[in-house]
Amino acid sequence: MSTETEQIRQDLQTIRDYIRLAMTHFQKHSVFYGHGTDNAWDEAVQLVLNAVHLPWDANPAILDAKLTQDERIKVLDFIRRRAEERIPLPYLVGEAWFLGMPFYVDERVLIPRSPIAELIEQEFDPWLRPGQVDRILDLCTGSGCIGIACAYAFPEAEVDLADISTDALDVAQSNVERHELNGRVQVIESDLFNALKGKRYDLIVSNPPYVDLQDLSNMPAEFHHEPALALGSGDQGLDITRRILREACEYLDDEGLLVVEVGNSEAHLIELYPEVPFMWAEFEKGGNGVFMISARDLRPHISLFQ
Repeated sequence: MSTETEQIRQDLQTIRDYIRLAMTHFQKHSVFYGHGTDNAWDEAVQLVLNAVHLPWDANPAILDAKLTQDERIKVLDFIRRRAEERIPLPYLVGEAWFLGMPFYVDERVLIPRSPIAELIEQEFDPWLRPGQVDRILDLCTGSGCIGIACAYAFPEAEVDLADISTDALDVAQSNVERHELNGRVQVIESDLFNALKGKRYDLIVSNPPYVDLQDLSNMPAEFHHEPALALGSGDQGLDITRRILREACEYLDDEGLLVVEVGNSEAHLIELYPEVPFMWAEFEKGGNGVFMISARDLRPHISLFQ
């Protein structure tokens, strides 16, 4: 596209023109949609509007507005990077949405897309025990979106965001500050539970690395811009999940609840541990592979995960 840039800038003028151009290049380069949108039109609209600092829900009449020369250059750069380099849109614009809230993201963290959002919206009912929730842990927090969303859902709770990656924690801290939650939400560098000794939680939520080797090798190019540390977890995608299951009871209150996303590795977990009473969430908005288990139900089976 670079050799045609000058001619394109002369021929195309409006936001609508550049949305159409973006869709053409998305098709040409077999772009994958899965980091906030699921189709070429929505992706193109968000890309062009973000490039010129317009909100995604701007009045449709704006589509016929003409772009300045500088704006055209920036939009063309975004289209090139999205289509040719296959960089996910949230990394280009530095923002992703989770549960209707904006979060800063860059290539140090996964792009928020967990179906756990639906469970947070429901305050984990009916699996979480009744009563006030005082302490929540978001384990393998990444951008912090799950823990921060939990802080909104449970306004009386203190929330810890734990991750082994200091880079991810820098992003999470920026999101804590963005949402003005410094008083209740704390970021902690920790290899799973290692730095959390003595802490107890009513609720532990985790979206850990869980992609198995086969799925990892078959992922579209967009996913290779995400940190490998946050994706893969052994042949079956369960290496980290086993550690969580082995250690979680030490950090859960007696009536506490553990919630973990394992994605397509759900099949491996069920096959390996048929006797463990995992409760699998069903999602109205799409998604799979999230289990809940209470501390009381998990404790008798800890030896299986050694």
